[in-house]
Amino acid sequence: MTGARITANLPSRDFDRTETFYHRLGFETRFRNDGWMILALGDALVEFFPHPKLDARDSWFSACLRSADIDALHARFATADLPEDDRSIPRLTTPFQLQDAPRMFALVDEDGSLWRVLEETEA
Repeated sequence: MTGARITANLPSRDFDRTETFYHRLGFETRFRNDGWMILALGDALVEFFPHPKLDARDSWFSACLRSADIDALHARFATADLPEDDRSIPRLTTPFQLQDAPRMFALVDEDGSLWRVLEETEA
């Protein structure tokens, strides 16, 4: 099946706020109407659907972003000056590594969606 791909679909309580937040991280808008929005970071796409009644503290939505250079991505995202604690929404953690897992960092957006940014390895 050539040309097929899968993209993350995440909620947005307000497309204007979501778009502004992700633009601060370096994403660009590829498509937007009242019912759908597509943002891109290079070739990586994420799609958003309206979810105006979402409570960000109860969100269970998530996505993974894999990159060979998570340090460059972290530096880029850090320019948004997000809190680094473990409770704020939004927030950005410092890179870390769990046992038997790739290096990673976490980003939580304004709607409570968790991004796991994982270092791409050859394995």
